[in-house]
Amino acid sequence: MKANVLISGAGVSGLALAYWLDRAGFATTLVERAPELRRGGQAVDIRGVALDVVEAMGLLGQAKALRTQLKGMSMLDTQGNELDRSEERTFSGGRINIGDIEVFRDDLCELLAAALSEDVEWLYDDSIRAIDDQGDRVVVSFEKGASRTFDLVIGADGTYSNVRRLCFDDEASVVRPLNMVLALFSTPNLIDLKDWQLGHREGGVGYIIYPSLDQDSLRIGVGFEAPVPALPRNDMAAQKRLVTAHCEHLGGDIPALIAAMQTTDEFYYNELAQIRMPSWSKGRVALAGDAAHCASPFSGQGTSLALVGAAVLAYSLAQHWPNPAHAFAEYEGRMRPYVDLNQALVDLRRNGPAPDEQMDVAKNGIHISDLLGELLAGSDHAHAWLARPHGTDDTGFGETVGTEHGEHIVDRARGA
Repeated sequence: MKANVLISGAGVSGLALAYWLDRAGFATTLVERAPELRRGGQAVDIRGVALDVVEAMGLLGQAKALRTQLKGMSMLDTQGNELDRSEERTFSGGRINIGDIEVFRDDLCELLAAALSEDVEWLYDDSIRAIDDQGDRVVVSFEKGASRTFDLVIGADGTYSNVRRLCFDDEASVVRPLNMVLALFSTPNLIDLKDWQLGHREGGVGYIIYPSLDQDSLRIGVGFEAPVPALPRNDMAAQKRLVTAHCEHLGGDIPALIAAMQTTDEFYYNELAQIRMPSWSKGRVALAGDAAHCASPFSGQGTSLALVGAAVLAYSLAQHWPNPAHAFAEYEGRMRPYVDLNQALVDLRRNGPAPDEQMDVAKNGIHISDLLGELLAGSDHAHAWLARPHGTDDTGFGETVGTEHGEHIVDRARGA
């Protein structure tokens, strides 16, 4: 019988983990609170080692085709007049034309979801109510569906993780508030903005505006100091009122866009924080992505951390199954130094982008060519990848990777 894993959260981390676990022979179930994949959200970046992961998934070409295509940015004053412009970098993606891939979060999630096999089970419009780790299995109660038993539960459900809240102690101590709110929303492209980004930051309020890939809509982010006390996480009306109040002094196109915000359902409000945990696992429950180690949007590395972490966790489980404690120890041992490098970017980015040199170190701060080769062992894609001449590619691969162990990890996960 296959080992049975429940993943909570169908974001980048959960989807990538489902892909790799399914490939490694685990019976994989995804539970997602939303009734479908969520639309909207910000542009995210695939950088450094994360490009290797996407390449190994066979998705690099498709990811490149989904690039935001932004050609530069303008810095505006409070009335929307241009103060400065750059064709070398953008607010959201940093340097242009350096090999990194900036895509919209929802486009990336759809790409990852489409790559999943039919063997992956989906539980939409539901969430976990309780988790009972019984030592040799985990009994999960759902808000809507019947209780079920799994071998493992992985929380890939974001910064304010439900799985973490249910299973790990001292939630308050692991959430490190950054005292900033980031509200993200979509509107029609009322200002005919094409392939360009607009930004403003002054007096504790900032915004960023850029068009969707088809130029039909705008993605807008507004940031400001977090309120005290915090607003309820499910009170969208109150959140929109607060965003509106913080933008009342802004002119130019902002009044029209804030008016359009009032009727959109593609609205996300988040009080920014880092997650710093002493351990990412407890018994048969583990955390991945932002739930384990959110670096915050200030790092620009959350998506890359999620993609890399998914591959590392799947490899570790496949290598050590049926011993989850050893698997989780290897997962954390490999990932934590990389996470630390990327979380350290945040202090630098609070007052602007991190220095290019520090970003280059952070985004390449882990070596995983060995485990990617083993996860791919036996596939046609793996043979083509491993046959590349040494040192001639630009993805971070290009070295000999042994596959003898990798040929057996699928059998171990399947209980053979």
